[in-house]
Amino acid sequence: MLLFGPLRLVFRLVGLVIVGLIVYFLVTLVQVWLTSRHYEPQPAQAIVVMGSAQYNGTPSPDLAARLDQALILYQKGYAHLVVVTGSKEKGDVFTEAQAGANYLGAKGVPAADILQAGGDDSWRNLSDAAALLKPRGVTTVLIVTDPFHEDRSMAIASDLGLTPHPTPTRTSPISGLATIPYFLKEAAGVALGRIVGFQRLHAFGVVPSLATVPR
Repeated sequence: MLLFGPLRLVFRLVGLVIVGLIVYFLVTLVQVWLTSRHYEPQPAQAIVVMGSAQYNGTPSPDLAARLDQALILYQKGYAHLVVVTGSKEKGDVFTEAQAGANYLGAKGVPAADILQAGGDDSWRNLSDAAALLKPRGVTTVLIVTDPFHEDRSMAIASDLGLTPHPTPTRTSPISGLATIPYFLKEAAGVALGRIVGFQRLHAFGVVPSLATVPR
């Protein structure tokens, strides 16, 4: 009978921890959703386009939507430097960054105004971009990606010493109920990243990509 007291206390503590984790996740999910609704273009030193799939040099619809948003920002003069990011899958000829650079070049963006960074996930996209930008004295950036991916991308950019502002694409092919699993995945990534660090999540591959879309 004496064991029931300590066991009851243990169960209560475990229950409180579980409830706390659920609340933390839900709060983070709301924050990710709120950030997805923020569109704050303002003068910056560069536009960073998060990578997404490409098919033999042709951007996927998702990547094209991100590139189109970057083009709008560039043409409106918010920044005169665009960083396209993304590596390539095994067997690919083009990287996502190359596909993005070619796409923007065909739309009239001079090659001198485009930088190509690598990366096969969000952390590497942004760390490679930061490695190109910071030696140039560039730290203020506009982050272009899907709305549900904006919060985590900005958090990683901040960790890397950049000052990001949200400018998510408003023409993403992923919309409506199809965004639900992405919001859940991004909330999990942000929640874990705040606790253990986004670089550690990258190192351990804890937050895998869903399909081929957000990194």
